[in-house]
Amino acid sequence: MVEITATVRRRVTDARVSVSIPSYGFPHSIIDYTKVKKGQQIELTGEVTRIDEAGGRVTVDLGPLVTVDIDKVRLVEKYRPPKRKKPLRDMVD
Repeated sequence: MVEITATVRRRVTDARVSVSIPSYGFPHSIIDYTKVKKGQQIELTGEVTRIDEAGGRVTVDLGPLVTVDIDKVRLVEKYRPPKRKKPLRDMVD
């Protein structure tokens, strides 16, 4: 789980806010029922889906996939693989 700090651009509707994500070249809107104001910083959290180490970019799942520079994300929670309920293979006696 990682966080990206975005800046509020404007309120689109009562439930949607347009935000600007650093190093992401497109506008992005999120659902927000709180009363954020233009220019306010907001934290967006999501899972990392892809890392491009050669290009220094990372793709984060924020609903739609968003690709930003790797220095624009901050690690919130370390990845832990899911626990297995059954072993990968049968136990041999």
